[in-house]
Amino acid sequence: MTRAADPYRDTSVIDARAPRFNQAVIGSLSLVAVTVGPWWLLALLALQLIIGLTLGRRWCLQCLAYFELVQPRFGEGPLEDARPPRFANLVGAVFLSSASLAFVTGSDTLGTVLGAIVAALALLAAISGFCTGCEMYKLGYRLTGRPFVACPLPPQPEAASRSL
Repeated sequence: MTRAADPYRDTSVIDARAPRFNQAVIGSLSLVAVTVGPWWLLALLALQLIIGLTLGRRWCLQCLAYFELVQPRFGEGPLEDARPPRFANLVGAVFLSSASLAFVTGSDTLGTVLGAIVAALALLAAISGFCTGCEMYKLGYRLTGRPFVACPLPPQPEAASRSL
C-alpha cells in the first residue's frame, strides 16, 4: 500500500478516518468506565491522549492500531488538516483528566458527568463525523477574526489518477 502521507512524519495532515477510529476507542472505553467499569480507565485514556499529543503518533496506542492494523487493510482515506483533531484530543484529555481528578477527590457525580460528556461527544464524532472539538477549533479562528485555512495537503491518489 502506498500512502500519500507518512502517518508518523507528516504530522500536519492525517487520514480522516484515523480520528474517527480514535474517537470510537475513546468513546467506547469512556462509556464503559462511567457505566460499569473502573473510573481509573478514564485516567488511562487521558494519559494515552496526553502521550500521543506530546510524544507523537508512534506512542499513541489507538494511532498505532489504526495505522498498523486498519489502514494497511482498507487503504488510506482522504487526508485532512491535523490541527482540529489534535485540538479535540487536547480537549478530551482535559475533560478525562478532570474526571479522573474528580473521582480521586471523591466527587463521583462530577467525574461521571465529565466522563459521560467525553463518551457522548466522542461516540457522536465516531458515528456521524461531527467533531465538536474540531468545530470549536475552527470557531476559535472565526471569533478572533481570522479565517480557518487548512494546511496544504499532499496530492490525493484519487485526484492524481483523475488528472491523467
